[in-house]
Amino acid sequence: MWRLWAKALGEKSGGDNREADKIALIRSGIVLVYVLTNILIVASIIHHW
Repeated sequence: MWRLWAKALGEKSGGDNREADKIALIRSGIVLVYVLTNILIVASIIHHW
């Protein structure tokens, strides 16, 4: 499952698999922040509607 998620994040970066996994973790964090931000924006819109 991790391999598929890492591939979905984009092109493999790094010199070896260990470094590529660290980069994929950073990209996952960025995606999670985007999703959380969007959820909070939508919740705010619904709350004030």
